[in-house]
Amino acid sequence: MTLLLHSALLTDERGETPDGWVLFDGDTITAVGSGEAPDAAERIDLEGARLTPGFVDMHGHGGGGHAFDDGGEDLAAALATHRAHGVTRSVVSLVANPLAALRSSLAEIAEVAASDPLVLGTHLEGPFLAPGRRGAHHVDYLREPDLVDVQQLIDAAHGTLRQITIAPELPGADDAIDALVAAGVCVAVGHTEADFETAARAFDRGASILTHAFNAMNGIHHREPGPVIAAMSDERVTLEVILDGYHVHDAIAALAFDEAPGRVALITDAMAAAGSADGDYRLGSLNVTVRDGLALLSGTETIAGSTLTLDAALRRAVDVVGLPWPDAVGAVTAVPARALGYGDRLGLLEPGYAADAVALDADGRVTGVWAAGARLR
Repeated sequence: MTLLLHSALLTDERGETPDGWVLFDGDTITAVGSGEAPDAAERIDLEGARLTPGFVDMHGHGGGGHAFDDGGEDLAAALATHRAHGVTRSVVSLVANPLAALRSSLAEIAEVAASDPLVLGTHLEGPFLAPGRRGAHHVDYLREPDLVDVQQLIDAAHGTLRQITIAPELPGADDAIDALVAAGVCVAVGHTEADFETAARAFDRGASILTHAFNAMNGIHHREPGPVIAAMSDERVTLEVILDGYHVHDAIAALAFDEAPGRVALITDAMAAAGSADGDYRLGSLNVTVRDGLALLSGTETIAGSTLTLDAALRRAVDVVGLPWPDAVGAVTAVPARALGYGDRLGLLEPGYAADAVALDADGRVTGVWAAGARLR
């Protein structure tokens, strides 16, 4: 079954093409061009809308009133919320929990990924985190990395553990990073007390992501540059940024894009309230209160994930931070795809890539979503 999307402003990280078209054949893009378009079994006139690759969210915890950790119908409903906002490929992030619970969640998500190609796998944002930088992770479930535990988590995921966040200063972290990298898992530095040197050593061992840069880590000081500068200085490292106006000042986000061009991935880090109403929620085993879109651990000033959707992050990147559209689009498509090892098939409007696309109106709001060749919205 062929599908032609035509009369669009094609936009990916490489630039823009007016009066463009994209031809899907099943779940793959087979041709891209501008002007006169080829025949297809189905044709959709986008009437000048902006067409981007499908968004890739490499770090999120839920949405639409549902948490990924709860699995089952809650997982499906949360994924559906983000798909309506342009996310065509998701990594399911889990907060720190007892190891048995994490192994069970990893196994369940592996089953989901086996039947749903839009689910790329799991991100463990714990349990190997610094207690003093735990954020919205239950302190009782944090632990130092042990190779037996690490291997059990890898095995439970049946090849679908895509990313894990580790505080590299913890005892045993070096061996854990080595084992995870050898198993093909992307290791992220985060929720950490690490200084510049410790973070740099972790990147030299194969860690390749900085979990929500600037948050839950040492900041930039003129004598103690910290993990953010270590990541910016290393071309191998992708920096996650939560661009919701709460987690990172827009001027700091602009600095990250300037200092690490092509290496900033916008993420949601969304909890259940994303795409839903203010109110009281749960994040793992912790209570969260959401007011005016800001999620805080109940009774504290600790930010507990976000209520962000990736289309909103994209609009903010353009409208507030001032990024050109191709750079902003790259940050929600090609950059996270590369960070996860999918840069050869996700994140570009290019023959041979997945038939994933998002149509945006003049205000940057989602009007259409296609994933693996099927229309989701």
